Amino acid sequence: MVLLAIFGFLVYSNLFPKSPPTTTEFSDRGLDIKVSYGRPYKKGRLIFGEAKDKALQPYGKYWRLGANAATEITFSENVTFAGKPINAGTYRMYAIPGETSFQGSLNSQTGVFFGVREPDYTKDVLKVDLLVTIASDETKQFTINFAADSAGVNMDFVWDKFIIRVPITR
Repeated sequence: MVLLAIFGFLVYSNLFPKSPPTTTEFSDRGLDIKVSYGRPYKKGRLIFGEAKDKALQPYGKYWRLGANAATEITFSENVTFAGKPINAGTYRMYAIPGETSFQGSLNSQTGVFFGVREPDYTKDVLKVDLLVTIASDETKQFTINFAADSAGVNMDFVWDKFIIRVPITR
């Protein structure tokens, strides 16, 4: 009976996830970028802030940039990621939130299903500081999106009133 209940929970969780998995893609003249991540909802919670205030993502603590599995990004060719060179390939992407900036990282440890565990930091291949912009409107579900500009493409992490932009160029 217990096994049946566990099986039922696992099936239900995968059919109706609270933080649905999604893939966001960008393509331009041979450059393809793909991000796979889970999209949690705000649900009235304090998203970023101090641990003492019960923030979902406390400042200074590891965040997988989504929910469920670790967030992964794939580049079809070598690019610069927030001004630093990165080779084509697939990486685990995560951040350490701060009040005015986030530290974004790419890590060679991929295929991690339960991304709540911190990565092996010795496998980080890139670290960048990313400025936080406060939006006037609130975004209720975490979103990663792309917008082309004259220099390349911007990848934005948007949730609550926070926007974190990552410029990506060739």
